[in-house]
Amino acid sequence: MTTIKLHNTKTRQREVFTPIDRRNVRMYVCGPTVYDRAHLGNARPVIVFDVLYRLLRLVFDKGHVTYVRNFTDVDDKINARAAESGRTIGEITDETTQWFLDDMAAVGALEPDHMPRATAYIPQMIEMIEGLIAKGHAYAAEGHALFAVESYKKYGALSGRSIDDMIAGARVEVAPYKRNPMDFVLWKPSDDATPGWDSPWGRGRPGWHIECSAMADELLWREPLRQERLSEGAKSQPHVFDIHGGGLDLQFPHHEDEIAQSCCANGTDEMARYWLHNEMLQVEGKKMSKSLGNFFTVRDLLDQGVPGEVIRFVMLSTHYRKPMDWTEKKREEAEKTLREWNNPDRVLLESDPAGSKINHNHINKEMIDCLAEDLNTPGAISVLHRLFKEGQMKQFIASARYLGLPAASFEYFHKSSVSAMHELNSVIVASTVNYLISARAKAKSEKNFSEADRIRDGLLEAGVGIKDLKNGNSDWELTPNFDPAKLEALK
Repeated sequence: MTTIKLHNTKTRQREVFTPIDRRNVRMYVCGPTVYDRAHLGNARPVIVFDVLYRLLRLVFDKGHVTYVRNFTDVDDKINARAAESGRTIGEITDETTQWFLDDMAAVGALEPDHMPRATAYIPQMIEMIEGLIAKGHAYAAEGHALFAVESYKKYGALSGRSIDDMIAGARVEVAPYKRNPMDFVLWKPSDDATPGWDSPWGRGRPGWHIECSAMADELLWREPLRQERLSEGAKSQPHVFDIHGGGLDLQFPHHEDEIAQSCCANGTDEMARYWLHNEMLQVEGKKMSKSLGNFFTVRDLLDQGVPGEVIRFVMLSTHYRKPMDWTEKKREEAEKTLREWNNPDRVLLESDPAGSKINHNHINKEMIDCLAEDLNTPGAISVLHRLFKEGQMKQFIASARYLGLPAASFEYFHKSSVSAMHELNSVIVASTVNYLISARAKAKSEKNFSEADRIRDGLLEAGVGIKDLKNGNSDWELTPNFDPAKLEALK
């Protein structure tokens, strides 16, 4: 059996992954706050932990893995968006939740086994808070319930900081009802304009951190216990699950607070055995920011014609514990590689009637070994390059599909090679045309009319008809004389 090694943030070293219960490997990953479109950085943890989910299902069997990723659907940002838009909170969260699911599906992510919404677990949160107060780890004050950080001696162990250091470096809410500046909110009061639930501390709503603790415990301990889906060994380690993941930005305070309240509420030494954190995303070497003009969503890229598989490929080309730099050059290189990989002339004869179904017998072991070494996705992609170059197409197809790359579309190869070529490359064509149209629009705005005319004439020569619209945008269509080689030469 494949041995999986993961870098455990808690111990700061790579460790052999040994699940508590091989019959039910349990993983929790923090999901989005649903008030807007998912930006590109939001896609990185989804893709990272999708790869880990796929690996766990392969090694331990898909029926023996439970993956939970939550939706935070009660939050001040959601309240603000509702107030700004005049729409109800339910309308906003329902819409943005579906947006997130659609966009993540577009980048090849499998849906987790459970996707709980925080508002469905308010009773569990209240129960946990009541337990913390009863044990002296929390207190009520002015309609709030707060966690007493000094009551948990291990606070700061995950991030490796002392409480004094955290106070100095954190944006701590100053409030007269706090006993300690680091004490964090478990429950806060709601007014008539914000959602609220009845509680022992008055009508209010949960703090952010308590949501994940309550949902993780319910779905990864209580529910499988009720369903008798835990071994005796797992029952001897109550309230503890295998893997907790998320972006590095969540390590402190969110995950630190989760550990504190979960361990104190449940009387355990740990919340999860292994903690994994992916590094953050940059754009062209800079932090993604609206003020810098380099902020964009996954949907922005998809609407520009960038295929989801290209986004996934670029993400997987950098190890998850290294900063990920999204650049135009990397996007272009990914498109070039995937265009080559989707060439029917190379793979048509080796494709199988199963279409997009993965033949697990053909998945390359070397690639799996790369993934088993702390999710070495760049190494896995290198193996795919080699398999393709050597013409080992059965292994290449199965391995690429397994990694969630566009070999999942190889059912097109059972049509004529010509039609397959057009179908597989249509998204690449769209991406190229949209890129050139944007470049033409930029040239016109800068009064570089010669460049604008060059792009227009080149598109027409390549068989791309352009119609300029009154709103300043341009519509386009492929003509019967479309020549992809001429189009590519324009870039």
